[in-house]
Amino acid sequence: MIVIFKPHTTAEKIDQFSRWVQAQGLQAHLSRGENTTLMGLVGDTTQLDLEQIQSLSIVERVQRIQEPYKKANRKFHPQDTVVTVPAKGGDILIGAGHFTLIAGPCSVESERQITEVARRVGAAGAKVLRGGAFKPRTSPYAFQGMGADGLQLLGMAKQDTGMPIISEVMDKSQLPLFENVDIIQVGARNMQNFELLKEVGRQRKPVLLKRGLSSTIEEWLMSAEYIMAGGNDQVILCERGIRTFETATRNTLDISAIPILKQKTHLPVLVDPSHAAGIPWLIEPLSRAAVAAGADGLIIEVHDCPEKALCDGAQSLTPDQFEQIASGLRPFISLMGRKFS
Repeated sequence: MIVIFKPHTTAEKIDQFSRWVQAQGLQAHLSRGENTTLMGLVGDTTQLDLEQIQSLSIVERVQRIQEPYKKANRKFHPQDTVVTVPAKGGDILIGAGHFTLIAGPCSVESERQITEVARRVGAAGAKVLRGGAFKPRTSPYAFQGMGADGLQLLGMAKQDTGMPIISEVMDKSQLPLFENVDIIQVGARNMQNFELLKEVGRQRKPVLLKRGLSSTIEEWLMSAEYIMAGGNDQVILCERGIRTFETATRNTLDISAIPILKQKTHLPVLVDPSHAAGIPWLIEPLSRAAVAAGADGLIIEVHDCPEKALCDGAQSLTPDQFEQIASGLRPFISLMGRKFS
């Protein structure tokens, strides 16, 4: 349920109403915009008398929310959420008109590899360095990542370049190792690992939540709700392609998900064209399509020597290719009215 207050309602009266809401066993979440102040009521609101609330002198309108997700709902929070990532040169802003490039190898393989890639993608315009330390693989015999050692190497690249880092967590028991990681990634295979979602919801750092291979948009938003219910509202959604009958690409990029999400939620939306396509030459046109559809950024796989990569080399760009794509995107991003972070 959403309660929209009349203009010029005093903070004292809103606070009184908030205390009454909490006395009913509900949570009250206040959202202030330029012209509107509203309060979202979370919990079992079926026992509340809507007409009684509507009759209060401070209330302009009361609206019930039909969707099962509340905190991730744009009705609950009309203004776009801006996720803030601390960085040496100043905070990096993701969402609400800021366009952010995230780039790096699928997996961390050596100090030389991750540091060299970090320098190259940073110089080309990437603001966040990606790199997998723990890798979910279909085959138990495939390279599973360097684990804690990989996170240490990512930290060294961060220190060398000043770039914040993002890496995927596989299990809640690994979270203590992610203290130096700036954005925690929850991958497609763990999108509905609810115990993990609860745990990252207790963290006080941004979380990038990838869409599951066969998940609906509502299921995806409900997973975001798990994180936000834990108190962490710094959530970034990432469309990375879904499984369909098509075999021409690794997955099928659901480009329509971007404007749909922009209507349904206030959370930033990124696109991963590397996993969606699985083909390097498709990354540029899919990236342009993502910008046109309203995405807030891209996460792209870059490896210094893709043919020798231990993981997903076939879909990785070289640093030169990434530089070319990033350079070509700049005027397009500006044309769409967004700031290149």
